[in-house]
Amino acid sequence: MLKRFLPLAALVTFALPSLAAAQGVTSSADPRATEAGREILHQGGTAADAAVAMVAVLTLVEPQSSGIGGGGFMLHHDAKNGISTIDGREMAPASAKPERFLGPDGKPRPYRDVIPGGLSVGVPGNMRLMEMAHKKWGKLEWKALFQPAIKLAEEGFLVTPALNNWLVEFEPMWKDFPDARAIYYVDGKPAPVGTRLKNPAYAAILRDIAARGPDAFYSGANAKAISDAVAKAPRNAAALTVKDLAAYQAKERPAVCTSYRVYKVCGMGPPSSGATTVFGILGMIEGWDMKAMGKDNPMSWHLLAEAMQLSYADRAAYLGDGDFVDVPVKGLLDKAYLAERRQLISPYRAAGRYEPGTPPGAKPRAAAPAIPEQGTTHFVTVDAAGNVVSMTSTVESIFGSQLIANGYFLNNELTDFDHAPTKDGVPTANRVQAGKRPLSSMSPTIVYGPDGKVVLAVGSAGGKRIIMHVTKVLIGVLDWGLDAKAAMELPNLFYGKNGVLIENNAAGQAIAAKMKPFGYSFTATSLGSKLNAVERTAAGWRGAADPRGPGSSSIDGAPAQN
Repeated sequence: MLKRFLPLAALVTFALPSLAAAQGVTSSADPRATEAGREILHQGGTAADAAVAMVAVLTLVEPQSSGIGGGGFMLHHDAKNGISTIDGREMAPASAKPERFLGPDGKPRPYRDVIPGGLSVGVPGNMRLMEMAHKKWGKLEWKALFQPAIKLAEEGFLVTPALNNWLVEFEPMWKDFPDARAIYYVDGKPAPVGTRLKNPAYAAILRDIAARGPDAFYSGANAKAISDAVAKAPRNAAALTVKDLAAYQAKERPAVCTSYRVYKVCGMGPPSSGATTVFGILGMIEGWDMKAMGKDNPMSWHLLAEAMQLSYADRAAYLGDGDFVDVPVKGLLDKAYLAERRQLISPYRAAGRYEPGTPPGAKPRAAAPAIPEQGTTHFVTVDAAGNVVSMTSTVESIFGSQLIANGYFLNNELTDFDHAPTKDGVPTANRVQAGKRPLSSMSPTIVYGPDGKVVLAVGSAGGKRIIMHVTKVLIGVLDWGLDAKAAMELPNLFYGKNGVLIENNAAGQAIAAKMKPFGYSFTATSLGSKLNAVERTAAGWRGAADPRGPGSSSIDGAPAQN
């Protein structure tokens, strides 16, 4: 079913230096969301205001990736008070037990078998996240932030090639999901590219939320609609009650920050594994002069591949929801610990085996197998006052659980938990538990220069690969002196059962051809990404979006370009 990851965002850098210095910038994976954010900034809204509007629009136009039926992580830089983060990750309902995804034989059910339907749905967190962000940093009225999405839902939006491709791919599954077909099918088939679709049910719930606030989502008719969709699901029916929805809270958590050369980099803490894994890679790489080696040197990519696999090994062993398990965040970022891990890396040969280490403060923990993720998006905004938002939002898989409530898809986030709750008799950090938030790879990141000012905000979609997409951009900008556009264009890197994977493009093929002397080969393959960023330049703020799809960036004062 999830046989490929379809890249959805494309680069547009819209450079008007005089405007960029004085006005806001937005960047997202869909031009209509980028434009909605720009509209809000133009009305005098803040970066947080723009982010709320962008979530609402992305729910409608990019339903395969994110929405108010899912969750997210927001990093916010306040120009006066610095960095804050909000955890809007979905939460397991009270009915969730560690053996949730085990079959009658006591073994984990196939991943694709448990995605569709009610069993995989977690309590959505994005709306409470949006509420908290608006209360803390918003300026415009709450109801104003939903007007761009309401207008698009009522007047209609055009089906993109990306959306159509996923509709066609999921056609066999949707025979069991009539509510999804009712919105996205025309004459019994997936809506063709360019079809104008309307979503009056989504417009109606947004009008209610705009008028009555987030409680209109978490209680009353909408809460019952979510609960009923899960309980009456055509596949994997389960219990997610109105009490589960009423109990959900977004949480402000301390940002996870570290130094990298002359920079300060900040990200999201658990239940995100983004910051600890990205920064673990950087901490190991910091021991080599990446700038001197350069982006075309095979040793640069060898070192990055080795640090990647060591940091991911730690991720598998130690990361989970910090409200339920002890996550040794400080230990994973400890410079002495990362120096020890660095000693496992030979500049000339691949290690071939990558085991978790023992960071300071860590308790013995079983490493769990990887869980795929696909349905995610990222967007960034900066307002005229210099406030910055870097936010990643998700419904987990493409179209989440495939279930619809009031015109939007419900997530399948619970499949991000470990399906086997123990390994070798030891409980895993990311096992299913009631009220727990599943581990995530979402990696919204903000970078500060030596002057203490933000120089870059970045994030991506791509499941577990998100971590590497973001790491690649950070090294490209901070070590190799590239702008965000050029750093995004660098080949994507990851790993699989048979070794290291590199993006199958001209640059990736050139690097792969040089890797055999290190004792392994890089396999060129499809590795899509969906990166978005804003960066501070001498001329002012500039936005960028991934060249691999239809995303866009915009400066307030001009419409989004794509």
